[in-house]
Amino acid sequence: MSRSGGRILVDQLALHGADLAFGVPGESYIDVLDALRDSPIRFVTCRHEAGAANMAEAYGKLTNRPGICLVTRGPGATQASVGVHTAAQDGTPFLLLVGQIPRADAGREAFQELDYRAVFGSLAKWAAQIDQVERIPELVARAFRVATSGRPGPVVLALPEDVLGEVADVADASPAVPAQAGPSAAELERVRELLAAAERPLVVVGGQPWTEAAGTALLRFCEAGGLPVAASWRAQDYVDNDGPCYAGHLGLGVDPALRERLRDADLLLVVGARLGDIETGGFATIAPPGVGRTLVHVHPDPDELGRVYEPALGIVSSGVRFAEALAGLEPPPRDGELVEAAHAAYRATLDARPLPGGVDLTQVMAILRGRLGPEAILASGAGNFTVWAHRFYVFRSYRTQLAPLSGAMGYGVPAAIAAKLVHPERDVVCLAGDGDFLMSASELATARQADAPIVVLVVDNGMYGTIRMHQERRFPGRVSGTDLLNPDFAALAEAFGCHAERIERTDEIPAALDRALAAGRPAVLHLVVDPEALTPRQTLSEIRAESETP
Repeated sequence: MSRSGGRILVDQLALHGADLAFGVPGESYIDVLDALRDSPIRFVTCRHEAGAANMAEAYGKLTNRPGICLVTRGPGATQASVGVHTAAQDGTPFLLLVGQIPRADAGREAFQELDYRAVFGSLAKWAAQIDQVERIPELVARAFRVATSGRPGPVVLALPEDVLGEVADVADASPAVPAQAGPSAAELERVRELLAAAERPLVVVGGQPWTEAAGTALLRFCEAGGLPVAASWRAQDYVDNDGPCYAGHLGLGVDPALRERLRDADLLLVVGARLGDIETGGFATIAPPGVGRTLVHVHPDPDELGRVYEPALGIVSSGVRFAEALAGLEPPPRDGELVEAAHAAYRATLDARPLPGGVDLTQVMAILRGRLGPEAILASGAGNFTVWAHRFYVFRSYRTQLAPLSGAMGYGVPAAIAAKLVHPERDVVCLAGDGDFLMSASELATARQADAPIVVLVVDNGMYGTIRMHQERRFPGRVSGTDLLNPDFAALAEAFGCHAERIERTDEIPAALDRALAAGRPAVLHLVVDPEALTPRQTLSEIRAESETP
């Protein structure tokens, strides 16, 4: 059957399991837009390419299938590059489809012309251009395999508009199946031997791919073997935080007790995670190459093993396959003293001193913990406000945390929209700073149009808080570029047709949260926070005074 290139492309996306695609329409891929009209794939029209890319990246996290982002050439692609970077750093399956100039105009600096292989070559796992309509099935299938195999990541395909308009009679490809390695029996036995010889072991979990079942299997093994488990950067939902082995989060502002546990461990079993600069405090808690301890590193990318730290045992395996294999491995016997101490130290971090201001973010997180169920999804972008989510929220199910390892601001609102479209039955809450929120506030229009009733808590302290914190530490009292003059966030949200309330006291939040969750449309709660409440541990004035002390 003869089909246009646009139709062939859309048919391949559906064949490989795509049900949602996010984008900003462009004339360079108008044939694709036309084909989507008669497709089972729902196209979500976004208000900015960065928002579309972040939604697609979040979809990839939520489903373990490539999130699909469609953008036009030139500025459309460059504005979507933030999603490609996040997918690369987070190990998320992601497919960016970019409309391209006609092939005959290549090399003439035609309108919005870019060489996408060069532009995205260092960001994506693979970047290519489809120059023959007959090869669309072949190259789309390859894109899905590359995006989901090994350590998942982003793929970029450029689509010349004349190719999309051509007609061809070509067969569909077969649905792509990810290639994932698993551990050998000998490697598993060696893991058991090393664990048996260790006195102060610590398991660190993170990375992609992962599943709910993998988290359950890993936690079961660690409970039986008396092994404390720490989550790597923004992987707190990989195991149940209420599990007796959970030791906390190796993220920014890490609990000192957990940092010492990492430093003093004589054996580290790192499953899926990279053990990067965030987990190790800038490679200071453990100095590369990591001598003085035994490292067992399980990772799907062989190039990652030994890249920074030298493993005593490096295992090329996805975290999922390794966790599944642990079900057949008898853990070495160990008493529960180690895990009891680790979990007790983690539980102690859920309490903190009161901070200045009418709205106390620590108490806000306690309210969220009590009100939201274990399947609720909490999304966030980047900024000091996220420290409260990382420290004071308890994640009990996999993929209830959506936060970019790349530290991309503006991520939370788009990610929450994607989450609500993938899981409409779940509560989805976004925690956003004032600077973070305004980088993607226009996507509230997308939430309204797509019928995605998310709840956004905007933490408004009138500054770029993270940079102010660093500023006060290095140049106390010398504020430069970090003050923000903000709009009335509740009025702004109402202009988008959202439910909105301004919150000035913590005791207003429970009832306001109930109203927001029941509104049946997107909701924004504007939390007015004292600028002094800069971190859970130190106020702005305390940071400044400490920095001024000789």
